[in-house]
Amino acid sequence: MVATILPRTQTSRLAAIVLATTTYLAPHLRLLLAVFLAVFLVTLAGVGPSFADGPADNNPLVVRRLPKLGVEVPAEKRQVLEVGLAKLGALIDALRKRTDPLSRELWPDVAIYHKAVHDALAYQEFHQPKEIDDAARLLEIGEQRGRLLLDGQAPWTAATGLVVRGYVSKLDDSVQPYGMVVPSSYSDRGSGRFRLDLWFHGRGETLTEVNFIRDRAASPGTFTPADAFVLHPYGRWNNAFKLAGEVDVLEALASAKRRYRIDDDRIAVRGFSMGGAGAWHFAVHYPDQFFAANPGAGFSETPEFLRVFQKETLSPEPWERQLWRLYDCNEWAANLAHLPTVAYSGENDSQKQAAEIMEQALSRENLRLLHVIGPKTGHSYHPAARDEVERRLAALAKTGRLQNPERLEFVTYTLKYNRLHWLTVDELTRHWEQGRVKAEIDRSANAISIRTQGIAALTLDFASGRAPFDPRRPVTVTIDGKPLIGERPASDWSWRAAFHRAADGWMSGPRPATGADDVRKRHGLQGPIDDAFLESFLFVHPSAQGFHETTAVWVDAEMERAKEQWRRHFRGAVRVKEDRQVTDEDISRHNLVLWGDPASNTLLSRIIGKLPISWTKESIKVGGDSWAGDRHAFIAIYPNPLNPERYVVLNSGFTCREYTHLNNARQVPVLPDWAVVDLTTPPGNVWPGKVVKADFFDESWKLR
Repeated sequence: MVATILPRTQTSRLAAIVLATTTYLAPHLRLLLAVFLAVFLVTLAGVGPSFADGPADNNPLVVRRLPKLGVEVPAEKRQVLEVGLAKLGALIDALRKRTDPLSRELWPDVAIYHKAVHDALAYQEFHQPKEIDDAARLLEIGEQRGRLLLDGQAPWTAATGLVVRGYVSKLDDSVQPYGMVVPSSYSDRGSGRFRLDLWFHGRGETLTEVNFIRDRAASPGTFTPADAFVLHPYGRWNNAFKLAGEVDVLEALASAKRRYRIDDDRIAVRGFSMGGAGAWHFAVHYPDQFFAANPGAGFSETPEFLRVFQKETLSPEPWERQLWRLYDCNEWAANLAHLPTVAYSGENDSQKQAAEIMEQALSRENLRLLHVIGPKTGHSYHPAARDEVERRLAALAKTGRLQNPERLEFVTYTLKYNRLHWLTVDELTRHWEQGRVKAEIDRSANAISIRTQGIAALTLDFASGRAPFDPRRPVTVTIDGKPLIGERPASDWSWRAAFHRAADGWMSGPRPATGADDVRKRHGLQGPIDDAFLESFLFVHPSAQGFHETTAVWVDAEMERAKEQWRRHFRGAVRVKEDRQVTDEDISRHNLVLWGDPASNTLLSRIIGKLPISWTKESIKVGGDSWAGDRHAFIAIYPNPLNPERYVVLNSGFTCREYTHLNNARQVPVLPDWAVVDLTTPPGNVWPGKVVKADFFDESWKLR
């Protein structure tokens, strides 16, 4: 059966059946048939182009372009923008060559204006004529900032009110903007630290950097608490602050904390609509980082939301269902025992479903959700409810973030999210199955009692002054009924101990390495494929002739597609080098994305013998299975044998494709750690071809 497109509706099932009967047609005839079917099915369904996610976006054969193409720029206005870009670009070049601390730190505050206008002009992303005039004004602001900075001045850094800032992302060296609401009571010459609220925006398919920067300089947003900062991250466009959008939030917050006196213990995570989904995500995955969470509307998981809101029937592959657990917040609900949460929904809003799902999940954990509901309100904040929410957040801010709790209960499905206060999960028994830790301190006994499920190694770590133990006595740690005696706390009242599960039960200390090739899944090196794009990465394209022309054509098309999709959906430019140009520094700094096969890519040739597969001209062999080499390709993520602190990825960008971007709840990794692709089925909007087999590696990066 053809698996280019996963059938998800009756019409797409019909298309899949018809296409399955044409496997042996020439590729160009199959393409013509696919186009004809797309038009036919749209007519049959009685739907036209859609400009908002909804049931009309449930056909993987007909995927509208995101972002849509904007208006044409008149020649005279284009010339004005090009002249302004050249002038601003020259200023930025001059600033980047300087070595003084002010220029080195602040040139991104200038460069965000150039990138915003450049990208909108280059990629036709002015969606309204007035945005062209907005862009001209942004270039003027950027030029003004640049000239001031060349003179050693940066008055915007001391300004209160609405201020737009920028930073350079580790992912791809792109400059990314964020908005700040700086309280009038703040002075850069003052003392004391201030509360900060992260506010996540809703879905906006025309939210370019131009209108984001414009709006962040004009509107403070829904909430502006007294004596508090509000940070508005751009989130790299529309991804519900997941994937690279999650990294954007963390990097923007780190930038703001470097530049302003932010109280680490009084940071809240908030948002509405798509931003509410982002708030749920950050709340359950980083529960010890905030004093409160305030999600409004949005979605909190994938399958039920798509059924209710998208009216979509899902037929996931087994690995897809497991990967939903990465972002399905209801699966992580137990973690909210450690984070005060105030949810909001309009009474008549279909997205109230998100809070209702979380309410049910919390109830199963013996927790009760505070859910403020705006009476007779749709998809917006009711004024009285907004006041009630703000009153509760203000009260929570006075208490601040939970500190050093004596009882923890932590749930995780991946070592990507592995920490809660003084507990770190170092190893899981099996990724994507639930790992759970219940830990409780007994001060009188100088002891900690721990119960685990699905956990293979953990560390307990109390920073200086935080260990709640008598420093004159050793600490007893009982894990799953087995008592283990640890050291006494140090004289600064710090204490740390690691434990691992062995054949005969829990043992003290980290797991001993068994040799140079002993690699295990760990935080930051646990997969799946998409995880490689949450750190610095480099595309490495092949320089030689490969095994087969079929593979080469597919590789070139997929690489170009990945670069274009990264630019559109994560607003950056991929670093690219030829395999022969990759340096030791590149291998040290980046996750390497190797395109090609062992004959075409010299780096892939160097490492292929150290991967748990065989790839020759004749075949691809994975475990006991073998596929013909002239019509298959291999996709995978693995610790780089040339630098096991980094990943190597074979033949893939991030795995969620065009169809997934039509609704943010779909934006979940769709491939696990490895996959074999049949190239006789062309790539589509869901899959890179026919996925004949895919799976995760085990906890030792071996085949399951």
